[in-house]
Amino acid sequence: MGSLLYRSLKCMKLLIKGGADVNRGSSLPMTPLVFTTGWGGYTNFVKFLSKAGADPNIPDAYGNLPIELAAKRDCMEEVEMLFPLTSPIPTIPNWSIDGIISHAKFESAKPLDRRQLEQTKATLKAHADHLFSLKDYKVASKAYGV
Repeated sequence: MGSLLYRSLKCMKLLIKGGADVNRGSSLPMTPLVFTTGWGGYTNFVKFLSKAGADPNIPDAYGNLPIELAAKRDCMEEVEMLFPLTSPIPTIPNWSIDGIISHAKFESAKPLDRRQLEQTKATLKAHADHLFSLKDYKVASKAYGV
């Protein structure tokens, strides 16, 4: 996950070439594909991870698939990349690129559940604390900033 926090595609390529699991995030509770589609600015990582065999059907802690996360950010390019690789989601009636983005916009317009927001903050802080306890101060400081 450090390669993502530091936005180093070169590092990620080396890690995967060395045998790192493309579907497992080492220090954060999400897959690399979930992280990249959830935060934005990682389109080149999404493309690389998809080609490397990352599973786009592994959801985040709240059940959102990477394609939904990209759609919530209105990132057509990432949705187009993930569309042929993602299994249809039953709750999205119009299973098309435009349909996924429209559905995501509709869902995003709903107010966030306060408990869910607090839980997300607590989860990220706990993982940053864990990194700090491992003396991985650089990555921990980045994780605290997320």
